[in-house]
Amino acid sequence: MKLAVTAKGDSLDSEVDPKFGRCSYFLLVDTESMEYKSIKNSSKSARGGAGVQAAETLSKNNAAALATGNVGPNAYNALSSAGIDTFTGAKGTVRETVEDCVSGELTEANEPTTSGGANK
Repeated sequence: MKLAVTAKGDSLDSEVDPKFGRCSYFLLVDTESMEYKSIKNSSKSARGGAGVQAAETLSKNNAAALATGNVGPNAYNALSSAGIDTFTGAKGTVRETVEDCVSGELTEANEPTTSGGANK
């Protein structure tokens, strides 16, 4: 599975960024091989719509799922429309988050986890 994880840095040992739309990086990780691609989040400084723009980035990069701390309603709807499963409550390193997702430790979100806003 191609899992996108929000991160503060560009490696598997980077800390997870709890913010989706305004995270620094997305790491697209193949959960079987642990090979990954780092993508700098170009929507981080958007004046508005950062979450929706970030969802579009993940969709264009064929992410099957997302692991993050929180996701607002507009971003959640965009991710759902793109067929991207969303797992929230991620913490620790990207590597730990991938392991938690594979082992079923993260719960799939069935609704947004924040009310949205500039920091989500």
